[in-house]
Amino acid sequence: MSAISVRLPESLHEAVRDLAQRENVSINQFIALALAEKVSALKTEEYLSARALRGQRSKFDAALDKAPDIEPEAHDQL
Repeated sequence: MSAISVRLPESLHEAVRDLAQRENVSINQFIALALAEKVSALKTEEYLSARALRGQRSKFDAALDKAPDIEPEAHDQL
């Protein structure tokens, strides 16, 4: 495990302290989890962008053609 030193504005430090306390975790654990979430989001975006480049419109249209052409149920309508 690595240790880093981060300078935070006092307002952000207070917010992190309050949120960590509310979640019943240490500030270190809260920051590690928040950083893990951000890294995961960025890596997911990167993966999906690369995946989209491999997509083919003809395959998408073929998949849509298999869906039944019916009205959605009332609870699914916009």
